[in-house]
Amino acid sequence: MISSTITPRRARPTIVVAVLSTLSAGLLLSACSTPDSPPQQVESKNPSVTYKYRGDKELLQANQNAETYCSQYHSVARTADISSTSDGTKTVVFDCVAATTATVPATQPLGSNPVYSYQTDQQLLDASRNADAYCANNGSQRALTNTMVNMDGTKTLTFQCVPQ
Repeated sequence: MISSTITPRRARPTIVVAVLSTLSAGLLLSACSTPDSPPQQVESKNPSVTYKYRGDKELLQANQNAETYCSQYHSVARTADISSTSDGTKTVVFDCVAATTATVPATQPLGSNPVYSYQTDQQLLDASRNADAYCANNGSQRALTNTMVNMDGTKTLTFQCVPQ
């Protein structure tokens, strides 16, 4: 009876070899990777939204719609692409990106309504964002009040800041 409870000697080397093989493989794998290296991002895509528009008023509305869309992602809308289509409309693509602190142009005196000159759709969007930042920094929200075409082909856009 005593001999039945004792493990045979030849079984021990097999178990020891298997355990040592498993430990060696683990050590070999851990030697190949750096324990402190963080994962590396390979790709990231922002949510985006695309609108068709005709003219400045519709472009500004598309920008406001994109801001609303991106807010659900705790992001702000930034223009990714503006292109013309064969039917005479234009298409604008907005990417939703992490919000950054907006700066107010130094040429705009405090207490006055923002006035911007622009020639391109991108400049119009930039002017709109600058006016929003200017008004927000002064505790207001903005309202578009006037667009004027100048003799040199540029356009002047005047925004009025109104209390919230």
